[in-house]
Amino acid sequence: MPVHNADIAAVFDEVADLLEIQQASVFRVRAYRNAARVIRDQTSEVATMLERGEDVTKLPGIGKDLAAQIGEIVTSGTSCKLEELQKQLPAGLVELLKIPGLGPKKVKLLYDELKITSTEQLAKAAEKGQLHALPGFGEKTEQAILKALKTREGFGKRLMLAVAAQYAEPLAAFLSKIKGVKQVVIAGSYRRCKETVGDVDILVTAKEGTPVMDRFVNYDEVAQVLAEGTTKSTVLLKSGLQVDLRLVPQECFGAALQYFTGSQAHNVAVRDLGVKAHLKINEYGVFRGDERIAGDTEESVYQTLGLRWIPPELREARGEIEAARSGHLPHLIELSDIRGDLHSHTKATDGKNTLAEMARAAHDFGLEYLAITEHSRRLTVARGLTPERLREHMREIDKLNEELDGIVLLKSIEVDILQDGSLDLPDDVLEELDLVVASVHSYFNLPRDQQTARVLKAMSHPRVTIIGHPSGRLIGVREAYDVDMEKVIKHAAQSGCVLEVNSHPERLDLTDVYCRMAKENGVLVAIDSDAHNIYDFNNLRYGVGQARRGWLEAKDVLNTRSLTEMKKVISSLKKEPASA
Repeated sequence: MPVHNADIAAVFDEVADLLEIQQASVFRVRAYRNAARVIRDQTSEVATMLERGEDVTKLPGIGKDLAAQIGEIVTSGTSCKLEELQKQLPAGLVELLKIPGLGPKKVKLLYDELKITSTEQLAKAAEKGQLHALPGFGEKTEQAILKALKTREGFGKRLMLAVAAQYAEPLAAFLSKIKGVKQVVIAGSYRRCKETVGDVDILVTAKEGTPVMDRFVNYDEVAQVLAEGTTKSTVLLKSGLQVDLRLVPQECFGAALQYFTGSQAHNVAVRDLGVKAHLKINEYGVFRGDERIAGDTEESVYQTLGLRWIPPELREARGEIEAARSGHLPHLIELSDIRGDLHSHTKATDGKNTLAEMARAAHDFGLEYLAITEHSRRLTVARGLTPERLREHMREIDKLNEELDGIVLLKSIEVDILQDGSLDLPDDVLEELDLVVASVHSYFNLPRDQQTARVLKAMSHPRVTIIGHPSGRLIGVREAYDVDMEKVIKHAAQSGCVLEVNSHPERLDLTDVYCRMAKENGVLVAIDSDAHNIYDFNNLRYGVGQARRGWLEAKDVLNTRSLTEMKKVISSLKKEPASA
């Protein structure tokens, strides 16, 4: 069975989790955690690199020992190190670490005092009020844990879009190489770029007699065949992802693609229009009586209703049909529109690569400028910069810019927004920067009015250019902090602040809904990678997908502009401090 980057990363993450519970050296834990992130963010499969004889120790943070463990995982599908740790501790403890507010010490305490080894046992203990009597806990912590458990329950078994891609795209590539196969398209929520994917629908057209179904159910990564037929088969991959494959006649392909892309609400609206026009629309085509009048392409389906083709990301029944009818569909942003990245980190704080390495990688990705936004001093876990270290870092950037060709590094910082809304660094050093990203990294549980006031105050600071990952959420792990996002967006318009669409797959923050609200209020967004290594620029595709779901065009995004134009926009946005 092929081993994907997500599989290797999952092993290293679990090793790090178990070592944390055992209170092992922070450096050992960090080594595995960093390795997991580096592997997960690789665009090429590490297993393929090994097959080609490439040296994986050239990857950031991967030494000989970790490289040997990667080889073991790729070869055997397992890890002796993980198995050894699993024998020492109950496996369920790892899941407890994923609950916000539960660090390794608290998880160990729960196990030692209450013998809790699963999220189910944790929920029962919290509901009975057994947690708040433990040292380091309290009633607020107990309620927060219950809330977090409900969030995880709602997330269910859905995979993040970027993780689903690691399984869906190789499968689609495998199918496309079968002799006789003409078209292979991944449909469903994946094609609509939803943040998470529950299952995957793949549509195929092929010459008669092509053994596509047989090859599909015998794919190396299939764990279970749930259904097998001549035109539809369903399998469960070993990753837990369910995949439906449909073999579609060429003349029906467009109708089937429209139907299986969804969303359900969008399709209902399309079919209602069909009924009003005395047409029947289904996955087989558009029919007037018994005559099929369209369906070979998606465009033909929409044209029969007097509509322009609607991009998949907009198909959520949020006004896209009315816009298509009136000719007001947005010209959605493309990845190729992105000219710079305004949020990245290097080895100076918690990044994995040097300034020069990040600059080269950004240039190779096609970017013209890159803002280096190290963490500020309060984030000690990331070795945040003091004013003195920041100024030294700025000098290094200036020196490197003299040598670079084709890309410019911008001097910036990701400054922490403190509990009272003030910033973590003094104004005099912030004034020396090209731009400032301000982010919340602490006190996520403040009351709504206090959290909102905190963010608004930071936005009003004349040196703040961008609010980073504005809601603070981590998909499936941590809910957004309780902030009035409508107020934040309206205040961004008043204060001349840009809001970030953070492209990291765990964040995708702003959400699509708030992207659109920002657009409607005339607020620019910045689609940033939040890159911590040279491979993270590839995550920009997910940020662009999120922006497209939010109806954003290139003009709505700050970093689609040339460096000169982008700087002009920044200068024009920041005026006198707005009242919060």
